[in-house]
Amino acid sequence: MRQLTGVISDRGSKYAVSGGPVQGRAGVDDFLKTLKRDKKFARATHNSWAMLGGDGVPLKGDDGEGGAGMVILRMLERADLTDHVIVVTRWYGGKHLGGDRFRHVQDCVTAYLADLAS
Repeated sequence: MRQLTGVISDRGSKYAVSGGPVQGRAGVDDFLKTLKRDKKFARATHNSWAMLGGDGVPLKGDDGEGGAGMVILRMLERADLTDHVIVVTRWYGGKHLGGDRFRHVQDCVTAYLADLAS
């Protein structure tokens, strides 16, 4: 599991991004279970995720952050990264971020993909 914490902090909300290779929905579920063994991530407000299966089947989950899974999925498609899950975690800071939350999700995935390439 690759993990970047403290990627973004905005109006009290904090973001982290995690990811790793997985196979299908069962692999995603196992990955999320492992991630949430860390109580910090288990208590997060949102653990939005997406993966693009090698068979081209997209899977995503917003975890209450409507539209975040689709943002991650589009970025996975552009990067042509299959059989790999990316999870963007947000700890809500008390202030609504509006559309900025999607930019933050994009920035987290961009940071993850850059770290993966290095």
